[in-house]
Amino acid sequence: MTDRSLPAGLHRDTLAVRTGLERSQHGEHSEALYLTSGFVQPDAETSMRRFAGTEEGFTYSRTSNPTVTSFEQRLAAMEGTEAAIGASTGMGAILMMCMGLLKAGDHVICSRSVFGSTLNLFAKEFAKFGVETTFVSQTDVAEWRAAFKSNTRLLFAETPTNPLTEVCDIQALADLAHGAGALLAVDNCFCSPALQRPVEWGADLVIHSGTKYLDGQGRVMAGAICGPSKLIVDVFGPVVRTAGMALSPFNAWVVLKGLETLGIRMQAQCANALAVAQWLEAQAGIARVYYPGLASHPQHELAMRQQSGLGGAVVSFDVVGDTPEEARANAFHVINSTRVVSIATNLGDTKTIITHPGTTSHGRLSEAQRQAAGIGQGLIRLAVGLDHVQDIQADLLRGLSTLTS
Repeated sequence: MTDRSLPAGLHRDTLAVRTGLERSQHGEHSEALYLTSGFVQPDAETSMRRFAGTEEGFTYSRTSNPTVTSFEQRLAAMEGTEAAIGASTGMGAILMMCMGLLKAGDHVICSRSVFGSTLNLFAKEFAKFGVETTFVSQTDVAEWRAAFKSNTRLLFAETPTNPLTEVCDIQALADLAHGAGALLAVDNCFCSPALQRPVEWGADLVIHSGTKYLDGQGRVMAGAICGPSKLIVDVFGPVVRTAGMALSPFNAWVVLKGLETLGIRMQAQCANALAVAQWLEAQAGIARVYYPGLASHPQHELAMRQQSGLGGAVVSFDVVGDTPEEARANAFHVINSTRVVSIATNLGDTKTIITHPGTTSHGRLSEAQRQAAGIGQGLIRLAVGLDHVQDIQADLLRGLSTLTS
């Protein structure tokens, strides 16, 4: 069945519900889920051409699948990039990117404030294969500039960062990278294309953990890279085919449907997060609140420019404590006193989630790495969902109002 072609210039909210492969001969209104590992070919000659890549067509779901392709096309349209490629997880997407771009002897510059698993991937795993990484301040452009070497190939940042919500100047980092012949990759997990399109600020590649806001309901694992076709198709495509970090069709379908409500969910969750952050700043027992939507955030003005005037849906805060042990005890008390929010390590769900980064997402880092990243024992991360704001506040108050110090 031939669809009417979409006109140019559609808003990303419209693209989120309309972009995808053409309908099948059955005319389904909701995108079809193709649960198949392989595809029957009409003849040996066609099979040869499709496997060789000289003719379009599906052959094997590790290489491509109609449902996965619909997800990739939709996400690319929303991010404003030429193409996208799915991966089994967000970390799988970063692995795919680095396997495609880097070789032994290359150098990477990375924010030291990124997600704990990302830190370990660059610092430990890639180091085994001769890739050197220099970790720098998320917000100090001078540190990024000073870290360049003749063999620097990639700059990597997430903005805002997990969990301290530090915001980097994407345009400034892109200018540095391009001036040195390197690429800039930006992890857009916290904002999603509903708030932020890094390529509009000069980024070359955009990384996603579809497990988070793109799905939006904590159901499946997924990842993706968005960028120019010459990299997505010619560089990352062969990595997926060979290394096999492919996105499953079912997971792609779940996230594909999640994208349809991304814009409205992000608007509501950002509003809830701002209300919770403002409330937390006024509570006893709180040493500091980290949220880009607050005027007190060091990069507030930059965040508002880059993030469509919204702060995102993740709020982190330090509880008081004279020693690391006391701070951790107080953080655990606040977390354990909750009855509504979920104690879990995911984020991006419609259900509000609370966690202690120092012993979960950043628990496998050395103490020196945690300190460098600013992860204290009193730090709590709250991924604000669609629960009513007053219920979230009351749940946090159970612990905050009964702290002993």
